[in-house]
Amino acid sequence: MTVSAGGARPVLPEGGSSSLADGAWHRMHPLTPLFKGGLVLVVVVGIVIANMRDRLIYLAVGLFGPEDVRGMDVDSDDPVSWAIDWTVGHGLVAAAIAAVFGVVVLVVAGYWAVWRFHQFRITGENVEVRKGMIFRSQRRAPLDRVQGVNLTRPFPARLLGMAKLTLEGAGSGADVALEFLATARAEQVRADILRLASGARRARDEARQGEPGADPGIARAVSEGVTHLIEGVDRDDVVPESVVRIPVGRLIGSQAITGAVWLVFFLVLIGAFVVAPILVFEDGPGKWLILAGAAIGSGLPILFATIAVVGSALQKGFRYQIAPTPDGVRVSNGLLTTVTRTIPPGRVHAVEISQSILWRPFGWWTVRINRLGGTSASQQNSSGAQAAAIVLPVGTRADVDRVLALLVPDAPERDAAMTWEDGVEGPREADPFTTVAPRGVVWHPIQRRRLGVRVTAFAVLLRRGRLVRRLAIFPLARLQGVSLRQGPLARAARLSGLRVHVVPGPISGSLSALDRDDALRLAEVVTRGALAAAAADHSHRWAAEQQTA
Repeated sequence: MTVSAGGARPVLPEGGSSSLADGAWHRMHPLTPLFKGGLVLVVVVGIVIANMRDRLIYLAVGLFGPEDVRGMDVDSDDPVSWAIDWTVGHGLVAAAIAAVFGVVVLVVAGYWAVWRFHQFRITGENVEVRKGMIFRSQRRAPLDRVQGVNLTRPFPARLLGMAKLTLEGAGSGADVALEFLATARAEQVRADILRLASGARRARDEARQGEPGADPGIARAVSEGVTHLIEGVDRDDVVPESVVRIPVGRLIGSQAITGAVWLVFFLVLIGAFVVAPILVFEDGPGKWLILAGAAIGSGLPILFATIAVVGSALQKGFRYQIAPTPDGVRVSNGLLTTVTRTIPPGRVHAVEISQSILWRPFGWWTVRINRLGGTSASQQNSSGAQAAAIVLPVGTRADVDRVLALLVPDAPERDAAMTWEDGVEGPREADPFTTVAPRGVVWHPIQRRRLGVRVTAFAVLLRRGRLVRRLAIFPLARLQGVSLRQGPLARAARLSGLRVHVVPGPISGSLSALDRDDALRLAEVVTRGALAAAAADHSHRWAAEQQTA
């Protein structure tokens, strides 16, 4: 990995690099200010048109039947029409046109200034973004702290052939966004950032096509955006060798089962706390009218909420693809708004396989992960963060095996049986997991035999759940620490809780009510294994390893 004499200009591997990763400041796509502020313009135009409805109807009728509008009075109480009439009556039409022209010029100049002062650059050490004229701000993302690069295409941006890049940093509020770039440029910039973050900077091909930093024409970008919208996920962003594809029927079926269960649950609540009291305590001719009104008033919001939740889950699962790339695991999904996440090697801190009891007859599973990002511990519990942690919405056992091979490629094959037969589906007779002590049944009366922990040479395996089977895999090289905890009651019963510490996320690494001696032994084994694994781990320099190979 090399850096030019100035220390700022990165030198990338040959092939596939963009002219934007040269250490110089570049501007975003020219349509970025219009897209980000376009909603305000739409609202303003909508208000003006709404206020001019009478005059617009008069003009429309006049186009097709001029004789019908002769002598028609178009007095209107809306302020826009009143202003037009007042301007015409006082002979100020020219001044009004000049004023409107001046406002248009100011708006265009404002958008141009916003675009001109919104810049970014990619150096050998950082990705920096600066913007603002009066109040200026500058954000910097160190490349060695980049945990992933997400490429998002909101529906309007896809029509214009634009995409947003988000660099996930190591820390709360550390994310840096490049919004927006042309889709092709965004793909190239993402590849450059990932290569620089991996530690591989080599001399790059000097032959460049086109003007440095130039975006494709707006008309061409819009045409490509519409084409990609019709065809599906953008072709430049999809790796053909996707290891998993989710059939639409399976996706709809999995969410329909979940939605139906929640709907039944809420209907039972309505029946118990709304319908039943009315039937018991209400009397008179209006009883059934009150009952119908209460049922509709409380049932419709729940129905709409259920449809919204299921619809959101379906939207995130459509066009799902997961595939290996030289720079990490790439996950793409979305119907209207498409999201592409690239997870570099060594950034996965925990993996969890789970299966709801409702999915058990169909053999469906889901996989989610913990990885370091720019969100706080409290933000990790939000619905958006929970959804972003899912890397396999619904899949078969074979699909899960393929996904695990991408997320934890260093896992030895001998752990496979322990992962499934003893871990996810266990316990069996000769259970290799250390389970909750018999005297800890007070803490876990239902799933005492199911709860268990196992330490291998590669990872800590944590098993839990009866209604929802869960197996969490914590690679030893990614562990931040291990701790034991005892309350007064657990101390009296010679019990202890064990917790392996990883980055914040939906996957927890804690287990309580273990025998104290077992917990001490496991903590010692985890400590020694984590130190040895961290010393031997080089996955964060993945491109350097590829070059050596």
